[in-house]
Amino acid sequence: MASLKEIKGRINSINGTLKITSAMKMVASSKLHKAQEAIENMLPYERRLHHMLTNFLSTELSVESPFIVNRDVTKIAIVVFASNSSLCGGFNSNVIRHLQELLDKYTHDYGKDNILVYPVGRKVADAVKKLGFTPMGDYVHMSGKPNYQEAADLAAELMDRFVKGEIQKVDLLYNHFKSTSTQILTHETYLPIDLSKEESAEGGKGGMEADYIIEPSAQKVMQELLPKVLRMKIYTVLLDSNAAEHAARTMAMQIATDNANDLIQELTLLYNKSRQQAITNELLDIIGGTMA
Repeated sequence: MASLKEIKGRINSINGTLKITSAMKMVASSKLHKAQEAIENMLPYERRLHHMLTNFLSTELSVESPFIVNRDVTKIAIVVFASNSSLCGGFNSNVIRHLQELLDKYTHDYGKDNILVYPVGRKVADAVKKLGFTPMGDYVHMSGKPNYQEAADLAAELMDRFVKGEIQKVDLLYNHFKSTSTQILTHETYLPIDLSKEESAEGGKGGMEADYIIEPSAQKVMQELLPKVLRMKIYTVLLDSNAAEHAARTMAMQIATDNANDLIQELTLLYNKSRQQAITNELLDIIGGTMA
């Protein structure tokens, strides 16, 4: 059995860890509140606008856009979102594991040289290098502090490459914030815009016959609005991933704090038992000495 001094030392050490995890949980919870407010304000608007425009594109109107053109895929881009720091449970590891599976699949289908990876976050950028790929830019700052302009610049680069035919498909990989305890790993196509989902959701093209009044023309509306929607999509995903990160860290630190409390209780009980045993042994020695 460990000595009283050793047990006391372990209790003090765990108490120190408890203070750190508790403080980190409070900080993460505060950041989560702000990030949750940001994504809850943005996500419904972005989804509704995207839904409206994709339904508009899937009507019988003769609207053309380079962003809805499906081409034979020879080169593909993956934009993957993670965090700059750790201590957030499986937030980063889940993304990196799925990214590795995706890269293996795409390498088999298209070849390693035909895959462009845009890592948003230091952890995933380091993972991309370890997997033998060269990150297409430095987006560490954007992950730490979501900024619309930086997200718009990234979206503009992706759109430009897609329109020029340099890439034929763009995928997004990120953690979607559902609740403080739940983050959903999400993999979706960014470009080209997939109208089939909207059609199936509405029961086919005939499912939506909105009476649009269009000024000056349908083509002009799409030319102006589609790039805005695509830029907003990247920013929304960035906010979504940021909220999921803080939620994951809040839960991880809460679990660590609870475990530390449980361990302190167990060690305190062991300490009290050991101390009681030591006192009993001393009393027995004293009694034995007087009887001798």
